[in-house]
Amino acid sequence: MPQLRAQFVLFDGFDPLDVVAPFEALTAGSDFLGGALQVDLVSAGGPGPVRAGTSQLSLTAVATLDPDAAGYVLVPGAVGPVDGDPDAGDETIPVLLARFAASEAMPLIRRALENPDVTVAAYCGGSLALAMAGLIEGRTATTHVLGVDMLEATGVHAVRARVVDDGDLISGGGVTSGLDVALYLLERDFGSHIARDVEDLFEYERRGTTLRSGQRPAA
Repeated sequence: MPQLRAQFVLFDGFDPLDVVAPFEALTAGSDFLGGALQVDLVSAGGPGPVRAGTSQLSLTAVATLDPDAAGYVLVPGAVGPVDGDPDAGDETIPVLLARFAASEAMPLIRRALENPDVTVAAYCGGSLALAMAGLIEGRTATTHVLGVDMLEATGVHAVRARVVDDGDLISGGGVTSGLDVALYLLERDFGSHIARDVEDLFEYERRGTTLRSGQRPAA
């Protein structure tokens, strides 16, 4: 089996919890699979440190996002204040996501969405950023509970679920759902035993509902 890449897209203001937990889950899954996944931190700007939205934290991208590489492109959300005055320079979550949505990362993610060999997984504010960029109009997706109405307003079929599988687009709810998304990818593409091995290693049990495209959410 050729090695696949799992690329986590970093941007200024990203939420480190959205990145580190699923990064570790996919790395552990790759270890159980004998190295089937190359798990990387990437950015549109190429290698170098990228500041998180959490003060004094940053992560280092090792490469430029490659939309032509088979595997996964994972898009985290942002962290910061929910309310504030953008005119006063407050870097609220909506400001950070809007900036990301208008960044040079989005044409690359668009190409990834057009690549049949790539699954894009976006969770928390990441799916909202894709929607703000016009990349997932008409698709079925979820995001953090605070952004569901905004997601719907962009033309996305927004649903409340922990994980939503819309084929080559996987989305997740708020913050910790990134871990559930990673485990779901392992289960869907490599088997439930691999996901279970990672759950046992992390002493973590998945929670919430996984909705597959075409299913009706509970009333």
